[in-house]
Amino acid sequence: MGAKDWFICYSEGDPSGVLAERPQLDREESEALVRRLFPGHSISPVEDGTLGDNPNPDDDLVYAAVWPRASIMCTIAVALDRPSELDRRFLDEGRGRRVSVHAMHSVVDWFAFGIWSPDGALLRALSVSGESGEVVENIGAPLDFEAPYWAGQFPATEDEDDEYPFPFHPLELGEATLGNLFGFVFEGYPGMSGDDSVDPFDIKLAGFRIVKQASRRRLFGRR
Repeated sequence: MGAKDWFICYSEGDPSGVLAERPQLDREESEALVRRLFPGHSISPVEDGTLGDNPNPDDDLVYAAVWPRASIMCTIAVALDRPSELDRRFLDEGRGRRVSVHAMHSVVDWFAFGIWSPDGALLRALSVSGESGEVVENIGAPLDFEAPYWAGQFPATEDEDDEYPFPFHPLELGEATLGNLFGFVFEGYPGMSGDDSVDPFDIKLAGFRIVKQASRRRLFGRR
C-alpha cells in the first residue's frame, strides 16, 4: 500500500454519480475556485493533471475541477490531523452543499476524513495513525461501511501474533472511504468491486501554482 492523497470535494448529494459520468471540467470556474480559496496568492496555470496522478500536490500546487453538481480540489491545505479543524474558508465555500475531505499518507499509515452537511454541521470526522497507534480524532457516528473494519473483519495483519494498534489497517479503511463516498479507489480494498469504480486517471484536473504574495507593508514599509 503506497497511496497518498489530500483533497476536498463539494457536491450536491453523492459525488460518485457525478464522477461516474466522466464530466468535463469547467476551466474558468476551476480557476475561480482556486482564487477564492487562496486569496492573497498569485495564481498561475500549470499543466493539467488527473485525480490519479496528482492527488497529493506539493505546498505550492493545487489541482482542481469544477463540474455541474460537484467540484474537487487537491491541496495540502486540507491534510489535517484533525479534520474538524478545517479552515473556515473551505466550509464557507461549500455552503449549501455537502463538504467532504479525504487524506492519507502511506509512510506513516495515517488516514483521515471529514463530512459536513449542507448547513455546515460536522457529521463525521475520523483520523487514525498507525505509526503512533492513536485515534487522533473520532467525532460522530461511524458510517455503515466502517462497521466491518472496526469489527475486525479486515485485520491489518494475517498473523494473529503480530500486534497492530487497530483491528484494521488505516490505509485499507481509507480506500474503503474513497470507494463508498466518491466511487473510486487508488489501490483497492477488500470487498470493493472494480466493475463500478471510476478510474481516477480518467478524471482531468486543472493545475495551478500558488505563491503567497508579500504584504504591501513588507514590500514598501509603513507610510
